[in-house]
Amino acid sequence: MRAKDITTAPSYRPTARVLHWLIAALVLATIPAGQIMTIKGLSRDLQDGLFLLHKNGGVVIGALMALRLGYRLIHPPPPLPASVPPLQAKIAGLTHILLYALIFVMVGSGYVRVIAGGYPIEGLDALGVPHLVGRHEGLEKAAQATHAFTRIALVALIALHIGAALYHAFWLRDGVMARMWPRHRAK
Repeated sequence: MRAKDITTAPSYRPTARVLHWLIAALVLATIPAGQIMTIKGLSRDLQDGLFLLHKNGGVVIGALMALRLGYRLIHPPPPLPASVPPLQAKIAGLTHILLYALIFVMVGSGYVRVIAGGYPIEGLDALGVPHLVGRHEGLEKAAQATHAFTRIALVALIALHIGAALYHAFWLRDGVMARMWPRHRAK
């Protein structure tokens, strides 16, 4: 397919791009950490490190997502190129809403699972942040189930999002992915 001129495609602001890629990197690090940390027979040091990364990474993701949502409300994303069909634009919008929602559900359910289970979140504890829930086995189990189910939906949605971005970048070459890709400065 012939490359299209994407130099004039409106792009996300630098702050939105930095938040996107920072959150993406953290999410893509915490997912495998969450999977590996529960493997039986893992060394205690490795397991502890993965738990620390997963729990505290989740808190950082939550804070960055709140910042990103606030920023997005103040600075809406640029419009999609006119070449994107209306149905595809609606699916993209729904996908973004679901990504935000599922990440917030993951952060919330992870927090509740840990705190209701009586475990620490070291970063929050070090800052003196009070717990929002007390120890409660039923709440812990419900949050754990929510976290596990939501993980599956989130991973599927992330795969769809990455697949769509790659499709636009390498097949359609329509500038959709370029809107979020870091810009190179001319020297």
